[in-house]
Amino acid sequence: MNEPQDPQDPQVRTLDARSLRGLAHPLRMQLLDALRFGGPATASQLAERLGESSGATSYHLRQLAAHGFIEDAPERGKGRERWWKAAHQGLRFDDALLADTSPDVRGAADTYLHEVATTQARDLSTWLGNRHAWPEEWSRTWDMSSATLRLTPELARELVEKMHTLVDTYRDRATEEGDTDTAHVRIQTRAFPLTTE
Repeated sequence: MNEPQDPQDPQVRTLDARSLRGLAHPLRMQLLDALRFGGPATASQLAERLGESSGATSYHLRQLAAHGFIEDAPERGKGRERWWKAAHQGLRFDDALLADTSPDVRGAADTYLHEVATTQARDLSTWLGNRHAWPEEWSRTWDMSSATLRLTPELARELVEKMHTLVDTYRDRATEEGDTDTAHVRIQTRAFPLTTE
């Protein structure tokens, strides 16, 4: 969900208190991801893809549009069908939202982060359940590893920044090199302190 890119990149939107409240809903987050990674779609198409009613998807799409997360895709629309597309390629979460003076904002921040964690776990579980359907060369490329290190907060921050920098060096390389055998590959990084008794 969060894309660690250049803060000046107009394709990455930094969440503020208002926009966070407009996004922090599980279905809205699923709809936004569906548009970001699956391309433009109608409310009916998204409803079918996500197993929701078109009334629910229409309502939440309008809320996402009101907060600037999605926009019309008029080049795709024909007749009365309204097509939507993502307005940005990535999102950036500001940790200051967790300490906001408003309990509503802090609650929305918690909802957002827990939904991101749930989505990441669901994505990995889906891959594990469907990996047999992928060509053999993809079956040898996945990773599910963890490491427990003893670090100071400063070293943990340095490690996270280096991981993000490394991931950024791979953005769009396949496209630049003209490779046709590509797939969206989800890279998930997590770093958090463990409480030990």
